[in-house]
Amino acid sequence: MFPGGQGSSGPFVALERVSLDIHDGEFVALLGASGCGKTTILNLIADLIAPTTGVIEVNGLAPMCPNLEIGYMFARDALLPWRKVSKNVELGLEVRAGWSHSRRRQRAAEMLELVGLTAAARRYPIQLSQGMRQRVALARVLAVDPKILLMDEPFAALDAHTRLDIQAEFLRIWELVAASSDHTKKTVVFVTHDLQEAALLADRVLVMYPNPGRIGFERRIDLPRPRADHLGSIMFTEEFRTIHHELFDALKHQQKRAEA
Repeated sequence: MFPGGQGSSGPFVALERVSLDIHDGEFVALLGASGCGKTTILNLIADLIAPTTGVIEVNGLAPMCPNLEIGYMFARDALLPWRKVSKNVELGLEVRAGWSHSRRRQRAAEMLELVGLTAAARRYPIQLSQGMRQRVALARVLAVDPKILLMDEPFAALDAHTRLDIQAEFLRIWELVAASSDHTKKTVVFVTHDLQEAALLADRVLVMYPNPGRIGFERRIDLPRPRADHLGSIMFTEEFRTIHHELFDALKHQQKRAEA
C-alpha cells in the first residue's frame, strides 16, 4: 500500500510497504505516535480513502463504502445533541431496510442494557459524562452488528480511571457476546498511542513508524482470555511487564529514528 497525499511542500507518502493480514475474530492494535499512518489504515479499510498503489481486500473483496459489515468508532463520540440517547443508538438502523420503529427501539434498548446505560435512554448527550457518551457511541456501533470494528483511539479523551473501566466493559462485550449472525467474535482493528491499552486489549500489537508510515515491530499478546475481569491484576504480572517493556523499547526506537 502506498497511499499518499498533497502536503504544503508537495506530495507525500503516508504509508509505504505495509503488508498486513488480519484474521476473523482477531483483535489487532495499531500502536504509535501521531502521524505514523494508523488512522490512514482504518480509512483505507473503510474505503474512506483509496490507495494510490497496492491492494486492499476485506473478506476477499475490494473495500466499499458504505459497508454494512464494518462499524467505525471515533475518538470523539459524535453523538447528535438534539437526539435522545436511545435515538442516537438507533441512528445506524434507520438507514437499513427492514427495521421497523418498534424493532429499532427494541434493539437500542438491548444495546444500552449491554453497556449499562438503560437508565440514560431518555437523556440527551449533554446530560451525560464523557465516559457515558463513549458507551452510547459503542452501543450505536454495536447496534448494527458489524463483523468488523474499526476503532480510532475511542477512549483517548477519558481520565485514567474511567478509561480502564470502559476498556474492561468493551473487552467483556467483545470476549463474551457473540455476533448474532455467525456466533464468532467481531474482528477489531484498534488504533491507540497508549502501549498499556494496546497490550491489555489486543491479540496482536503492531508498532508503526513514521515518515513514511510502516509497521516496524510486531508482538503477539499471549495473555490468557477472558481478560475483562482481570485487567487490574494483569498489569502487575511479570508477563505483562515483559510485553510492556518490549513495546516501550519499540516505541523508543521509533522516536530515535524520527529524531535522526
